[in-house]
Amino acid sequence: MKLTILGGGGFRVPLVYGALLGDRAEGRVTHVVLHDLDPQRLSAVTRVLAEQAAHVPDAPEVSATTDLDEALRGADFVFSAIRVGGLEGRAEDERVALAEGVLGQETVGAGGIAYGLRTVPVAVDIARRVARLAPDAWVINFTNPAGLVTEAMSRHLGDRVIGICDSPVGLGRRIARVLGANPGEAWIDYVGLNHLGWVRGLRVAGRDELPRLLADPDLLGSFEEGKLFGVDWLQSLGAIPNEYLHYYYFNRETVRSYQQAEKTRGAFLADQQARFYEEMKRPDAAALTTWDRTRAEREATYMSENRETAGAGERDADDLSGGYEKVALALMRAIARDERTTLILNVRNQGTLSVLDADAVIEVPCLVDANGAHPVAVAPLPDHATGLVCSVKAVEREVLAAAESGSRTTAVKAFALHPLVDSVNVARRLVEGYTDVHPGLAYLE
Repeated sequence: MKLTILGGGGFRVPLVYGALLGDRAEGRVTHVVLHDLDPQRLSAVTRVLAEQAAHVPDAPEVSATTDLDEALRGADFVFSAIRVGGLEGRAEDERVALAEGVLGQETVGAGGIAYGLRTVPVAVDIARRVARLAPDAWVINFTNPAGLVTEAMSRHLGDRVIGICDSPVGLGRRIARVLGANPGEAWIDYVGLNHLGWVRGLRVAGRDELPRLLADPDLLGSFEEGKLFGVDWLQSLGAIPNEYLHYYYFNRETVRSYQQAEKTRGAFLADQQARFYEEMKRPDAAALTTWDRTRAEREATYMSENRETAGAGERDADDLSGGYEKVALALMRAIARDERTTLILNVRNQGTLSVLDADAVIEVPCLVDANGAHPVAVAPLPDHATGLVCSVKAVEREVLAAAESGSRTTAVKAFALHPLVDSVNVARRLVEGYTDVHPGLAYLE
């Protein structure tokens, strides 16, 4: 089975390959093709993968190419993990937004819109090529903003593109752990959009254990989200929000913390990964050791500004191991082998949330089998969550319209309608600022 990874020179690719190495079942991946526009990054990651596979019998073969059509042709699965504009682009997204006093995070607010406007045209081109060159392939989208990009690709691939994120899985795992339950045996009632969802229940043997958690301040304050949002706010909501909702519920404090930080997250990662790829130019560099050290630093500093704002302290050791690669491989195995499972995924709504149309991509539990991912019926969201979901989905639709039409006016509208952008004039300046620094937005007229 052939797996193609787009963005194959990306820093987190070894996580995916490392997970593949433990798979010994029939129908496993035998060939991994890495595609990237940067030959140096491809070379560096290929070296890390070679060290990972050094003592593993029958490790999947790895090849690398800068030719997109070659990479896609004959693929059974395509993991799309591209970053249009690189980490330097992410740093610019943050800088332009923070100069206007609004959030520049890569998936939330102004930064997410800018990233989406750069990424959607590229993702659509990839979707069209997949439809032509590998029509039977399944596309698993890692690329942020994951819900928006998945929806853009679904207009050309239908339900054969599925978006993934490890945030809901990590949240469910933390809740189960603090309740003393086995995460693998718990049903997580989670619903929303990517990076905009809530856990409303966690059922173990048919019993909802979330009320017990919400009623116990000590338990509730003992894990990441309790520390991040505060016990009182979680009890007021009656649910546990995805960590990214901290940008909405504590926006002023977070923006201030980002403005005062020595470096934004994007700038930090750009510098950190530049050092990694520079070090990997040395023929004698220990590739896997260098990568492991860099990854540990990356994970430990995740959402550090938010945790500082909330006084949440350091991340728990159990939360430093990532997880998105496990979600992707569980999804791939379920489809390839018809190993039925349940995963929280980004898929087309198909009537699951009545407030959104059928083609809107949402993030909900899905039953997965050989025919793909099927969203499970969920109860309606409360009004406060419904309002936020509908508002952000409307913004995503304006981003898609702007990317399709090249309309600068529509791009301004997308920024202006976002709940975290508080002025039409700010929206206009954001579009001016982003088009000045991003060649990838030259299409906006």
